[in-house]
Amino acid sequence: MSDLSSKQATVHTAAANRAAADLPFLRGDDPDRERATRGRVARPSTATIAHPGGWNVWDLDEYGFLDGDAPAEVHPGLWRQARLNTEAGLFEVAPGFHQVRGLDLANLTVVEGERGRIVIDPLTSVQTARAAMDLVDRHLGARPVTGVIYTHSHVDHFAGVRGVIDEADVVDGTVPVIAPSGFLAAAVSENIVAGNVMTRRASYMYGVLLPKGPRGHVDAGLGKGIPLLADQGLIAPTVDIEETGTELVVDGVRIVFQVTPDTEAPSEMNFHFPDHRVLCMAENCTCTLHNLYTPRGAPVRDSLAWSHYLQEAIDLYGDATDACFASHHWPRWGREEIVGHLARQRDTYRFLHDQTLRLANHGLTSTEIAEEIRLPDELAVEPASRGYYGTVNHNAKAVYQRYLGWFDGNPAHLHPHPPAEAGRRYVEFMGGADALLAKAEASFEAGDYRWVAEVVNHLVFAEPSNDAARSLQADALEQLGYQAESGPWRDFYLTGAQELRHGHPGGAGGSHIGDETIAAMTPEMVLQFLGVRLDGLAASEGGRTWTLDVVVTDRDESWRVGIERGAIHHRRSVAGEEAAALVVTTTHPALAALAFATAPLDDLESSGALAVEGDRAALVDLLGMLDTFRLMFPIVTP
Repeated sequence: MSDLSSKQATVHTAAANRAAADLPFLRGDDPDRERATRGRVARPSTATIAHPGGWNVWDLDEYGFLDGDAPAEVHPGLWRQARLNTEAGLFEVAPGFHQVRGLDLANLTVVEGERGRIVIDPLTSVQTARAAMDLVDRHLGARPVTGVIYTHSHVDHFAGVRGVIDEADVVDGTVPVIAPSGFLAAAVSENIVAGNVMTRRASYMYGVLLPKGPRGHVDAGLGKGIPLLADQGLIAPTVDIEETGTELVVDGVRIVFQVTPDTEAPSEMNFHFPDHRVLCMAENCTCTLHNLYTPRGAPVRDSLAWSHYLQEAIDLYGDATDACFASHHWPRWGREEIVGHLARQRDTYRFLHDQTLRLANHGLTSTEIAEEIRLPDELAVEPASRGYYGTVNHNAKAVYQRYLGWFDGNPAHLHPHPPAEAGRRYVEFMGGADALLAKAEASFEAGDYRWVAEVVNHLVFAEPSNDAARSLQADALEQLGYQAESGPWRDFYLTGAQELRHGHPGGAGGSHIGDETIAAMTPEMVLQFLGVRLDGLAASEGGRTWTLDVVVTDRDESWRVGIERGAIHHRRSVAGEEAAALVVTTTHPALAALAFATAPLDDLESSGALAVEGDRAALVDLLGMLDTFRLMFPIVTP
């Protein structure tokens, strides 16, 4: 390939970013600067957080380049958000309420109780959570953790829990772990059932493979980024919150919950501390336009429900709140400011919902709607409605998808060719590779980078070894990244450019799922994942079927499992029914080892953790039908 290095902004990109700076909060005083620094008790004692393996999982010094005005290679709005998200340390939100910000993508919040501290959202990793608690203890005095609250089912809000508490204290009832109803199923769905593909796409979304700097990763919009190669875990909730209005007293602190399913996460909740006049809005009201569809992949969120629950929060808590914090960014104080913030966010999500459907009912497709829709002026100049994380463009498409799906009604789009096949045909129709590249290079010089990315993508998929095509595609994606206000869009574009220039990362292994996370899964969840690994067509050949009983001794559960017509089904065993011809008696860890392919059958049998009665050959045959997943699969090439 002719040029493997990053390049500077073109004159077109520089002009676009200069024009984007014409917003009130970018030209003058920015009230978010005061909010982001208010109440700081201490800065982090060190900029780095180390892993026991010898590398840093977190390094704030890498963002030292964020000084002065935005360079031509960074959208000025994203530059502003990046600087605000770099304000790290321990902050007082209200008496007895403190947050650690800037040591992970999310915030960790502690609430003083009678005997110790309640922890809200213990971050993404054991290492960052432990560092956050060390900062708390150093400046507020060491106290035990007397409760943990997960606001919702995303990994950056629970996976550091083992850096905060010991599971033994949960098992013996000393420390409750509180979560919204449906938390465990939602967490497993995103992080395990679809975990491999989401992890790979998240490497694009959060720029984890990019260098930090003005031509690389600058900010995720929601926070600086995600910890690198850190340890994660999960302790299953012991208390499920099922209804709005549920009240608990945790370590002497009264908490009233508002359940908000299908908003920012399938399982999520806000909650209020009535005796302190403090409100936690989870991730439902942050300081950016959020995702209705997250580019790493996840179920589309319900913008109508999101707007409804924001109004409900105003109605329930607006007159009883003096301080309001969320799981990302900085708090708000005072009724007028808090209710105004909630109301503007309410209106943003409702506007996107209603106007997308209005235009859809006129017959516009999702792509056409995304090009036409824009926020009204009052919301467009509101920093918390800007697209630093989600965007108006892809959120409009998400609303369309939720109601109408992927198909736009045009039969020409009902059964299109896959990318490589379509690419070969497009290149031929355009007169061959040389003719396509010549036209695309002229479009690049004219600054039409979106068109270059669209058309040259066909050539890359038709001829993946065409260095000139890969180089031009990389150059176009890079300029689009420089112009992106959204941190995830920037990281997607720049990671694509990097992989076109250098090749995608190798490695055949799938995503690592920690033993602690697997231990929190129910046996039924493990069996569900077994079905995801099953190669259904291979299993269906010759009309093969399997029936087996799985007895999980340490969970006191027994399951009847069948595989027919290439699909798995399972149910609880019925008392007194005749045993299957194949019986697997196992512990939960051994069952998980089979499902996740972390140990062979022979080793599990020899260890005594698993025993097979009956047709062992049938079990070996079934295990041979299980697929394995490659984490670093290609994205911008075939």
